[in-house]
Amino acid sequence: MQKGIPLTSSLFIMLTSCNHPSSVTVGYAGEDISRNASIIRDTGNGQVVLELKTDGKWELYAGPSVEKINLEKPVATGTSSGRYLPEIDTTTRNYFELVTPAGKAILAERRLPLQGSYNFRDLGGIRTIDGKYTQWGKVFRSDDMMHLTATDIHYLDQIPIRTVVDFRSEAEISQSPDKKISSATETYDFSITSGNITSLPFEDIARLSAQEADSLMRTVNRELVTDSRTIEQYKKLFVLLQEEDNTPLVFHCTAGKDRTGYGAYLFLSSLGVDEATCLQDYLDSNVYLAAKYGPYMEKYPDLKPLFEVRPAYLKTAIHQIKEQHGNVENYLTNVLEVDMDRMKQLYLY
Repeated sequence: MQKGIPLTSSLFIMLTSCNHPSSVTVGYAGEDISRNASIIRDTGNGQVVLELKTDGKWELYAGPSVEKINLEKPVATGTSSGRYLPEIDTTTRNYFELVTPAGKAILAERRLPLQGSYNFRDLGGIRTIDGKYTQWGKVFRSDDMMHLTATDIHYLDQIPIRTVVDFRSEAEISQSPDKKISSATETYDFSITSGNITSLPFEDIARLSAQEADSLMRTVNRELVTDSRTIEQYKKLFVLLQEEDNTPLVFHCTAGKDRTGYGAYLFLSSLGVDEATCLQDYLDSNVYLAAKYGPYMEKYPDLKPLFEVRPAYLKTAIHQIKEQHGNVENYLTNVLEVDMDRMKQLYLY
C-alpha cells in the first residue's frame, strides 16, 4: 500500500500544476472510470483507501460534500494502479473527485463505516442506462439503527441525514427502537408487514425446512408488489423523495435486505438503472450482513433463506410487476404515482 502522495508523483504535480484545478469541475466525464476505482475502508486500521486500476496520471480531490470538494489541492496523486491512502480526516464522511486522462468521476465509500450498523449504504454513483449517475449523499439504505454509537451519530450528523423512513412494524420498532440521529428533523414510520419474518412465532419458524423457508421468501417478495397497504407505504416514500428538502434521506427495516432491498430497487429503477445493476445492489446485502447473520445461519442452516437475499427473491417481485403491469416503469408511474422526470432531475448527475 502506498500512503498519501507518493514521492514519485512530485514531478507529475509540478508538470501538471498549470492545468489543474482551473480546468477541473466536479462531475463525470469521459470513460466510465468508476468501474476501475473505489473508495473502501480498511477494517484493520480504519483508514480510507483508494483502490485504482489505471495506466495514466491521476489526481484525487476531496471534500465533506460533493459541492464542497476542494479542487485546489489533491489529497492523493499518482501515475499507476495501486492502493493509496488519501490525506484526509477519516472520522467524517468524504466525497472524492478522481481525475484521469481517460475521464473523471465522483467517488465515496459505498457502505458507511458505522460501528452499530452493518448495511448502511449510499445509493450514489450508480450508472444508468442513459450514461448518467445517481447522486452521492442524497439517498441511503440501511438495516436497523438501534445500536448506533455516539461516534456513528456524529458521523451521520455531518452528512447531515435529515429524514429517516422506518419500514419496520410497530412491534419491531417497540422492541428495537432506533437511536436518534441528531440532524434528522423528520422520522416516518411507514410500517410494512410483508417481509417481517419476526412476526411469526419462533417455534413455527424453527420448524421450517430449507424449501419452505425459500418458498416463504418468494411469497414475501410477491406481496411487496401486491399488498395494498405495502403499496401505500412505498407511495409515501416516493412523495418524500420528490421533495428536495427531505434529503439526505435514509430508509430502512430490520436487516435492510427485503423491504429495504425492494425499496432500493424501486428507487434505482425510477432513475433508469438497469435490472442487472439493481440486482447487484440487492445482492450486496449478503456481503454486508454476513457478520450479522452468519452465526444464525450456522446454527439454523435450514433457515438460511431467511437471513440472506437470493436473485430469485427479487426476481419474483419483478416478475409479479411485469405480469400485472407490463414493466416497472408502468408500475412506478401508474401504481406508485412516481414522477419519473422529477426523480431524474433530483437524483442524477
